[in-house]
Amino acid sequence: MAEPLLEVDGVSVRFGGIVALDHVSFAVEQGSICGLIGPNGAGKTTLIDAITGFVRHTGRVELDGQDVGALAPFQIAQRGCARTWQGTDLFDDLDVRENLAVATGRAGSTRPPSGGPGGSGPGGGGPGGGGEPDVDATLRLLGLDPIAEAMPAELSEGQRKLVGLARAMAGRPRLLCLDEPGAGLDTRESEALGERLRELADQGQSTLLIDHDMGLVLGICDRVVVLEFGRVIANDAPDVVRGDGAVIAAYLGGGAAAAAAAGDPAAQPQGERT
Repeated sequence: MAEPLLEVDGVSVRFGGIVALDHVSFAVEQGSICGLIGPNGAGKTTLIDAITGFVRHTGRVELDGQDVGALAPFQIAQRGCARTWQGTDLFDDLDVRENLAVATGRAGSTRPPSGGPGGSGPGGGGPGGGGEPDVDATLRLLGLDPIAEAMPAELSEGQRKLVGLARAMAGRPRLLCLDEPGAGLDTRESEALGERLRELADQGQSTLLIDHDMGLVLGICDRVVVLEFGRVIANDAPDVVRGDGAVIAAYLGGGAAAAAAAGDPAAQPQGERT
C-alpha cells in the first residue's frame, strides 16, 4: 500500500449553528485517485475548501506528513496542492497557452518540454518537487496542444474543463483537488476526461475528485469516500461502495434503497439528487 499524500483527520466545519462537516477522516494515497461523492449539500465542496485553506475548520489536514491546517490558501498551494472550481472561468482575452502561463506566474515564458508537468511525470515536481512549470508539456499531456492558440470563446465546454485542469496541472502540483470537472460534459467528453485523469494517476499524480457522474467516479477511482450530511458513511473500493446499502439509501431514499438491496439494477445510484 502506498504512503498517504493527504491525510484528513477529524475535520469539522461549522457555519454558525450549522454543522457542514462532522469529524471527517480519510486519506489519499500517493499516485491514486480518491473519489468524493454524496448527495447535494453533503459537504463535498466545503471539504475541499477546508483542505485548501479557504474555510476555517477543526481537526488536522496533513499534506505529505506536514500539518497545513493553519496555512493560507497560497501557502498550501506552494506546498504542492492545486484545486479547480466548479466554474470554468478563463481569461477570455488570453489564448489557452497564455491562460496556463498566467496561472503559473510565468506569462510570456514557457520553457522547453521536459517529459511532463513534473519533469519525470506528474507529481514528480511541483512546488514540493523542484523544477519550473512547463506550460507546453502540460498542454501536450492533456491533448490540448492543437488548441493552444485558441481563445476561450472558441472552445467547447469539454475543452474548457480540460484547460481548467491544465491550469492546475501546469504548476506541477503533488495533489490535485478537482471540484466537478465533469459537470456539463456529454458522455464522450466525460469518458475522455476520465481517461486523462486515469493516465495522470498511472504516471504518479495524486487526485481528489468530486463529481456528479457516478460512471466517471466509480470507473476511474481507486477509492471512494461518501459523505452525507457532513459525515463519512462509506470509504472503500468502488465496487464495495457501489453496493453499500447506506450509500444507496443516501442517494435514493428508503423505497428505492429496498429495491436496490433486492438487486433491481434500475435502482442503483446513477447521480446526485437535487
